[in-house]
Amino acid sequence: MTLPLSGLIVLDLTLARAGPTCVRHLADWGADVIRIEPPASAGEDIGGKRDGFDFQNLHRNKRTMNLDLKSPEGHAAFLKLAATADVLVENMRSSVKHRLKISYDDLKAINPRLVYGSISGFGQTGPYGKRAGVDQIAQGLGGLMSITGEPGRGPMRVGIPIADLTAGNLLAFAIMTALFERHTTGVGRWVHTSLLEVQVFMLDFQASRYLVSGEVAGQAGNDHPTGIPTGVFPASDGFINIAASSGRLWTRFAETIGHPEWATDPKWSTMKGRSDDRAAINAAIAAETKHKPSLHWIELFEDAGIPCGPINTIDKVFADPQVRHLGIATKVTHKDLGELSLVASPINHEGVAKTIRTATPSAGEHTDEIMTSLGYSAEQIADYRGKGVIG
Repeated sequence: MTLPLSGLIVLDLTLARAGPTCVRHLADWGADVIRIEPPASAGEDIGGKRDGFDFQNLHRNKRTMNLDLKSPEGHAAFLKLAATADVLVENMRSSVKHRLKISYDDLKAINPRLVYGSISGFGQTGPYGKRAGVDQIAQGLGGLMSITGEPGRGPMRVGIPIADLTAGNLLAFAIMTALFERHTTGVGRWVHTSLLEVQVFMLDFQASRYLVSGEVAGQAGNDHPTGIPTGVFPASDGFINIAASSGRLWTRFAETIGHPEWATDPKWSTMKGRSDDRAAINAAIAAETKHKPSLHWIELFEDAGIPCGPINTIDKVFADPQVRHLGIATKVTHKDLGELSLVASPINHEGVAKTIRTATPSAGEHTDEIMTSLGYSAEQIADYRGKGVIG
């Protein structure tokens, strides 16, 4: 089946998670991704062991080669690849690509159509431009940890590398906008973002709350910062999420739970009043919900059109019938590891099967194939391997 990005050639120079997250989008939808790794990359990777769950989930649907970009021969081979590529993605420290002479300015001279995507920790320039950046540092610097967790408990990181993931997701979008522009201009562009930029962007309404209204948000725990009641409430067998913050939903919720007087209480009948008396509202709801099991409340509130749901552990997530229906866990066969289940793309193209075509390749698995396609002879390939130019 022809996939939406079939025919697109992508050079993958990424490390860790943010860059690979970007490239994974392109690979999943049909781009010919060539992952370039140094010759000594067979064992450990920043993302974990090569045969571990993380590396396998990040690098499927790719070809891979080992190439020493620091050697003259390796650099020359890389330039041959770059001359015909559509996209290059990297997330090295901002200075490294210049030192290796593979920056956008270096490559656009030989391929003006190239779209060059970069992720850095804090931006390509500026007072922090040369710093190394990792997700948790960006979560702290970008304000997220100050609004995550319960009041008085101190700063709290989010349970996923959200800055890494968001940077990768948004760079993939930036690359596609540049490719669309290329249809008109005929030339590529350097597009880039950083963990810090995306983290501040992802503050979203909490950022505009400050910029527009001057309010500095604090920690609200499981409660929604502004929409009350929205939060976690006890059931007799665990906990559930309930969201009934609008005036219409609050009235319907009060009736459904058997306390219509809550909706007409002068203190609770307005959003401001509910916000000011949040603790009392939460306690009143909890006093009711704790007596019956989660499923009782979920079915009751769903029938009334009130958003409500369980709080699943990850094993229960993948056992959930809707998650199964959506096909988010997808099987692929690895030549050494056997059948694996990986997380599929969350994007759906109607009429296009959402599958993982190939498992993550072994280190240098396609080196000879790619070098041959560049015009190198078997003798040259053997010579380069002997010199350590390729692996």
